[in-house]
Amino acid sequence: MRKLSLAVAAAIFGAIGGANAQTYPSQPITMLVGYAVGGPSDTIARIMADRMKVSLGQPVIIENVTGAAGSIAVARGARAPHDGYTIVMGDWSTHVVNAAMYDLQYDVVKDFEPVSLLPSAPQIIASPNAVPAKSLKDLIAWIKADPTKISYGMSGLGSPSHVSGVLLQNVTGAKFQLVPYRGAALVMNDLLANTIQFSMFPVTVALPQVRAGAIRAYAITAGQRSVSAPDIPTVDEAGLPDFHISLWWGLWMPKGTPRDIIAKVNAAVVDTLADPATQKRIADQGLDIPPREQQTPQALAAYQKAEIEKWWPIVKAANIKAQ
Repeated sequence: MRKLSLAVAAAIFGAIGGANAQTYPSQPITMLVGYAVGGPSDTIARIMADRMKVSLGQPVIIENVTGAAGSIAVARGARAPHDGYTIVMGDWSTHVVNAAMYDLQYDVVKDFEPVSLLPSAPQIIASPNAVPAKSLKDLIAWIKADPTKISYGMSGLGSPSHVSGVLLQNVTGAKFQLVPYRGAALVMNDLLANTIQFSMFPVTVALPQVRAGAIRAYAITAGQRSVSAPDIPTVDEAGLPDFHISLWWGLWMPKGTPRDIIAKVNAAVVDTLADPATQKRIADQGLDIPPREQQTPQALAAYQKAEIEKWWPIVKAANIKAQ
């Protein structure tokens, strides 16, 4: 009789668990974004959320939690319940570089479940039109001629623009003042106002201003020209070979989130990235969608591992520290 009761109880709890999995999600899902509204991470998150809600049958609400190069949002995600109702929108900074420069209270690999790799973008080296340099070589020469008057805007410690600025100094010998901001959109505002003299932006931020003729683009930090901006030379073509830095994004959930929930969220991402209307919105931002085979949780885990192995030594050698 006792064995029978245990079997019945197991069947009941199994049925309840299965029902919960089948009904997920039954309430809105929060997507944590560690950067300001209007920046590239926020833009991509909102594009994804708009279409993911169709597949999931529930709204995906964006919550911007800024500060510490995105690590405050990621820390909140690491502490969140693993019930499937918290998604962390991470990127190259939050899930690679930050761990090399901050004393984090979480592990960027062990405390999260990867969901999917998202679109990526190289950077554009740009300045106000008022800057006299017409090419990247001219820009570097101009900076070297009077470095005390040159300010470079960077969107937070450990951001791609920060790492890129430090590496540019090391590679070229040009020295300039690094000015930190709390987001790429704020950097762009001061660039347009000619308050700072140059910076590097993800394509999603710079391209609209380049197309409008509001700023000057010198090069793109990739080995091949962007389909969205074919007139902008690569850094290799512009005289700065192998200066390749691409900002990429991904989605993670708290460690312990059930696999069937991960699978449902991943399926929503895959469906979203395959949607023609969403693809157009992403292309309009100058972003590249990863191939279907790279949209799995396993592919994101492997890519993150490879990026950590590549960038941690570079960040440490450049002595980039949190302040």
